[in-house]
Amino acid sequence: MTPASKRPVVVTGSVALDTVKTAKGRCKDVLGGSAVYFSMACRFFHPVQLIGAVGADFPGSMKKLLAGCEIDLTGLEELPGKTFRWSGEFGPDLQNPQTLSTALNVIEHFRPKLKPAHKNPSVAFLANIDPELQWEVLSQLEKADLVACDTMNFWINQKKPAIKELLAHIDIFFLNDSEAKQLTGKANLLEAARTVKTWGPRIVAVKKGEHGSLILAQDNFYAYPAYPTESVVDPTGAGDSFAGGFLGYLASHGCDIEDPVLLKRALLHGSVMASFTVESFSTERLESLKPAEIHKRYHQYLEMMAVDLIPAFAR
Repeated sequence: MTPASKRPVVVTGSVALDTVKTAKGRCKDVLGGSAVYFSMACRFFHPVQLIGAVGADFPGSMKKLLAGCEIDLTGLEELPGKTFRWSGEFGPDLQNPQTLSTALNVIEHFRPKLKPAHKNPSVAFLANIDPELQWEVLSQLEKADLVACDTMNFWINQKKPAIKELLAHIDIFFLNDSEAKQLTGKANLLEAARTVKTWGPRIVAVKKGEHGSLILAQDNFYAYPAYPTESVVDPTGAGDSFAGGFLGYLASHGCDIEDPVLLKRALLHGSVMASFTVESFSTERLESLKPAEIHKRYHQYLEMMAVDLIPAFAR
């Protein structure tokens, strides 16, 4: 296995104030955003640098919390105006939230300028933002062992050609099952993933929420269930936490995506991190999480999926 790189993971994405309603309650103006959830998960495996923007109204306590979690905030800019805000509501099944309001505020015209310390990461993750902005960040990188990105239905509707152009330069592409079908027009999920892979990414990682995940790599695919969580409070950020655990684990173990065992372990660690995220509103569970809890749940997950491979007829 390739030795783990000492270079950090860099993430570019949103830092937000979220208002969320689920069957378990409601929270207002809490810490959120794709870059935040990713970083809060990734930090358990590898150093992470966050690139983003907030407004003058962003609470100092939240910035202190992120810094206290050893997330490098030298790339977080404070701009005149208000912080990005998102409001959404989940139905009883906690699937596919209804967006009630979105206020881009300072990120509408934000153009990240990478500092020298951010240009040579082990892994660069271009979280869910405008694909043209993702391309701007990608073009500033001097060296990265892996480059990964995410997207969402809004950008697929608005800028599908830009996404396809970006994918020609991406190693790992994250998207959920409905986005995969929307992007390709294919009803079959595996067929959709194979189609996306022909556009350039070496790996396609499809997030399926409570139904787990599917990874298409080389000519193989790996499908695993989600870790069963009894107390689901708020699924917001679960997909970004999955990516954070997945890429953080890869970065800490050498980034060799040709190694199927490493890929499977990364996938499982991503699923474990997502399972913790949904247990609270905002990042509360990730804030209190301990490495020992991750280790314990990972091994429970392995035990849950263990199968006796000796055929019954051979006994």
